[in-house]
This record gives sequence, structure tokens and C-alpha cells, in this order.
Amino acid sequence: MWTLIVLGVIVAVAAVVTVHDLWQTKHAILKNFPIIGHFRYWLEAIGPELRQYIVTSNNEERPFSRDQRTWVYASSKRENNYFGFGTDDDLESSPNHLIIKHAAFPIHDPHPGEKEFDQEFRIPCAKVMGAYRGRRFAFRPKSVVNVSGMSFGSLSGPAVEALNIGSKLAGCLQNTGEGGISPYHQRGGDLMMQIGTGYFGCRDSHGNFDLGMFKEVVAANPVRAVEIKLSQGAKPGVGGFLPAAKITAEISRIRGIPQGRDCASPSNHTAFRNVDEMLDFVEKLADASGVPIGIKSAVGELHFWTDLAESMARTHRGVDFITIDGGEGGTGAAPLVFADHVALPFKIGFGRVYREFVKFDLHHHVVFNGSGKLGFPETGLFAMALGCDTISVAREAMLAIGCIQAQRCHTGHCPSGVATQNWWLKRGLDPTLKSFRVANYVATLRKELLRLSRACGVVHPSLVTLDHFDVLDDRLQALAATTLFDHRPEWGLPSADDQETIRRIMSAPLDQRDSLVHIHGKSRSKLVESGV
Repeated sequence: MWTLIVLGVIVAVAAVVTVHDLWQTKHAILKNFPIIGHFRYWLEAIGPELRQYIVTSNNEERPFSRDQRTWVYASSKRENNYFGFGTDDDLESSPNHLIIKHAAFPIHDPHPGEKEFDQEFRIPCAKVMGAYRGRRFAFRPKSVVNVSGMSFGSLSGPAVEALNIGSKLAGCLQNTGEGGISPYHQRGGDLMMQIGTGYFGCRDSHGNFDLGMFKEVVAANPVRAVEIKLSQGAKPGVGGFLPAAKITAEISRIRGIPQGRDCASPSNHTAFRNVDEMLDFVEKLADASGVPIGIKSAVGELHFWTDLAESMARTHRGVDFITIDGGEGGTGAAPLVFADHVALPFKIGFGRVYREFVKFDLHHHVVFNGSGKLGFPETGLFAMALGCDTISVAREAMLAIGCIQAQRCHTGHCPSGVATQNWWLKRGLDPTLKSFRVANYVATLRKELLRLSRACGVVHPSLVTLDHFDVLDDRLQALAATTLFDHRPEWGLPSADDQETIRRIMSAPLDQRDSLVHIHGKSRSKLVESGV
């Protein structure tokens, strides 16, 4: 008798828990896997103890360690993201470990309640994108941290929607990825439209670039800039691939591709074949849209970058911004050999490209953007010391909306509903809730960048130089970053005028900063309304 009663209670409790899990929207894992999903959180709760005695340390997991993921999760939920009892890194035997050299007299970091405290931790870009070449809709990016390119199709609709709303809340740009602009990109966030080799969203029936469709798309959406993707860190030299299983009727319509067949993007562009033709293409897009035009690429051979800098200096045609992606990037699925062995890591690749533009005195005329595991305070600040004006985050933003690093993105079976088109899995991701987590993460990263900058004695991350960094090796030595990267400290700084402007902006009262950041002229809202 008592056995039946106990079993009945267990069944009743399980039924209640199941119903609760199916109806709640806070946890995608529980919504998709009622009852069983709780084991994930139980195991996570005792994870430190299990790893300490059985599995791995907090810094051994890849591509993101447990410490890194914990920091992103806590930051996105506005929970305590501090770590106690000192570092668990072995600093004296850790090769390539970054050390930031703080100033003896740092700048005061305002606390809540103080007049100078900015709860949004706004950090505008030190440069005006498109100003040097006189683009009609040149603008100063309001955030040095933005969301990197992740396509609808690779990511689920709710995931893209969460990133878009989160970008609006955080005041940053969302890169659309090469999959075209979907309804999930139209929730109020400003966009950087990416054009890949497949020209999705602006292609004709034969898969070639369609200028007329491009103009229509830009006019109908809050597109602030256009990024031409040459390659990306996850799969440099290889075109994108979307399996037939992930191509729904909606994706087919948005991309302009047939349903039921794998979608393989070519590895090369058909609209141009060399640097000269690419610059003509850039100017054609700029004339047609008025927005700044840039390129994105991983770094392999250096001849392309030398030719590009030389052509820009000689012909006065040029890109308004350049995104350098590190070979350690990874939101796109790729053959293992390409992921592991093709394209230089970000720090090396960016340094080589930036030096080419310094040679031709062009580094102040281009906005440099970095991507590739830069979504953490120390790596982001180091990228800006190298010469980046902005950074873009992708996988870190995925973690913020619930990614658990299951590394099943390429299978269509992402358990958290982020990188899948499976209706059952993606239904567990609540875009409204997750959008706040994206915004919290971006704001927290900006907060940490500001705190580090002030600790170094400057008011803006762009004013930090490589002189502020040492790199430890495993022989009890600290090497100057300037020596290690053959990089003069002043190279990474904006021009003198831009330095003066950004100091003035960051020192202005909070209620006056937005007016200083805004570039007066025709607004994007008027552009969309007029259909220009």
C-alpha cells in the first residue's frame, strides 16, 4: 500500500515538474528536455568539485574554458561575476599570458550613485566610420563592442531575434551574417549588412549580385554599414555550407535558394576578381547606398593587404572599415583541417595587416574592427592596443543567450535552440528574456574595458597602447608586447584630432555625450521612410 502511495506521489511530482518545465520560458534546456534537463543544472552546480577531483581544471576546456563561460553567464544575468581566492592560473609557467601594466595613479572609476556613473557604460568609437571618404551616412558607432556576423539559417529565428533586440538595448550594431536580412533582424537593432559570396538577399535568379535588390534592402532596413565578407576565421578559403535539413521554406525565401538541397556558397566572389575590381565594387555600393562599406577577412598571404593599401593610397578609392577575423574564430562549421591549420590567429594576423596600412599612412583613415575570441576584457583591450577601433563578439554572444558549448552547431541538434531550425529545440529559447542577457553581457564587457582603461590612466580603450602590456613566457620572463609584435606603441592610437575628440566626449557630462557622439545629417530613420 505504502509503495503505491510513494509511487503515486513520485508520478504526480514528475507530472507537475514536466508541466512547469514545458510552460516556463526562462530555461531553454528545461523546456526542451523536461525533468532530464534538471540533471544538467545539478551537475553544473557540483561541477567545480567534480572537475577538481576527476575531470578538468577551470582553464583546460576549449574553445572556452569553464572560467570564461562562467564569467559570460554571470555577466549576462547580472549576477556576481567575481572570482574568489586569487587566480588559478600558474602565472610563472603560463606561456603567452597577457599582463596589463596598471598606472601608479589611475583615473577614478565612478561607482553607482556618483554623478559620473554611467549605468550603460557607453563607449563610442574614437573614429567616424566613412568620414574620410565622405560617405553620405557616415556615423560614429555608439559602441566599441558589437555583435558579429551570424546568419539566420545557421542560427534559429529566436536566437537572431534575441541578438537584435539585445543590440538595440545595448546601443550596438548587429552584423546580419551572409544569410540576408530576415524578419528576426527587424526588431529595432541597427544592422551591419554582410554580403558573402552567395549574395543572399541581394542576388538574381542565377546567384549573381543584384544592385537593384541591394538598394531596396538597404533602403527598407536600418542598415548603417555594409561588410563584404572575403573569408572568416572558422573556414578561411572555404565557402559557407548550409545543409538541406536546415533550409526551411522561410530560409529559402529570404536567401533566394531552393529548398531540399544543400546550399554551398562558393569560396570566391563573382562580382570582382582582384583588388582593383573589389575597390570599384566598394565604391559602387557606397554610391548606391551612401553608407560606409568595408571588408571582412581572415589573414593568410600578405600580398593582398599590401596591394590593397597601395591601391587605396594611389587611387583614392578605398574601404571605410576592415574587419580582421582570427583563425581561432568559430561560429561557422568547417573541415577540421581548415579550422585548425588555415589562417593566422588574430593577434598575429591583425598585427601584420595593420603594419601595411601604417606604411602608407592610412591607418587613421580606416576603422579597424577585430573578431576572434575577443569578447573578454583582456583580449578586447589588447586588440584595441594593437589598433582596433571596435571589436565584434559572436560565440560569446551565443553563450549569453544560452549556448552551453555542446559543439553540435553543424548537426542541427543544438540542445539550447541557438544553432538549429528544429521547431522543438528552438521553441525553448525565449527571445525577449535572452535579449536582456545579450545587452547585459555587452554592457558588462564595456564596463570592464572602461575599468581597465582607467586603471591604465586613460579615459578610453583606444588610448591604451601596447606599452601597457607584457607577455609572460614559461621561463619566468616578461616580454614587452611592443618587442614581441614589432609594433610601435603610437601606431595603435587614433589620430591626434580623434584622440582630442574622444577625450572630450568621455569627459563630458552624461546628458551631453549623445549629442557629441551623434553625427548631424540625414538620419537612418528618414532614409528608410523616404525609400532612398
